[in-house]
Amino acid sequence: MNIVYISFGSNIGDREKAIEDALNLVNQNGMRITNRSSIIETEPYGYTEQPTFLNGVIEVETELSCREVLERLLQIEKEVGRVRKFKWGPRLIDLDILFFNDEIYDEEDLKVPHPDMQNRYFVLKPLCEICPDFVHPILKKKVSELLENL
Repeated sequence: MNIVYISFGSNIGDREKAIEDALNLVNQNGMRITNRSSIIETEPYGYTEQPTFLNGVIEVETELSCREVLERLLQIEKEVGRVRKFKWGPRLIDLDILFFNDEIYDEEDLKVPHPDMQNRYFVLKPLCEICPDFVHPILKKKVSELLENL
């Protein structure tokens, strides 16, 4: 069984509904949510001329491979209604793999652990809520330490 940490976020439309719809679809697509952070409201990252986000993190168990999880998450984003206009732009839903067990993937379209998570409060704060002692397999620091160092 694989343990996967996935961040979620939304900043346009009915943000709460988009999140709930996406998480329900996660549970229907070969993944089982076993833990869920609270939702926090945060300022946008990267492109800042947009509405605030609702963000959180889930832990899931799955038999799927990392690649299969990525494909399912991209499909769920489409089903919920995400339209990609430009990098870091407004989005109805965003689902990103943060960790897949303690494995490392460095492919063109699959980078795990998430390559910029250590710089993102909106990822680290909810992640720390559900797995503060998880050790980042590249940075060799606990999630709680990454948050403290931000």
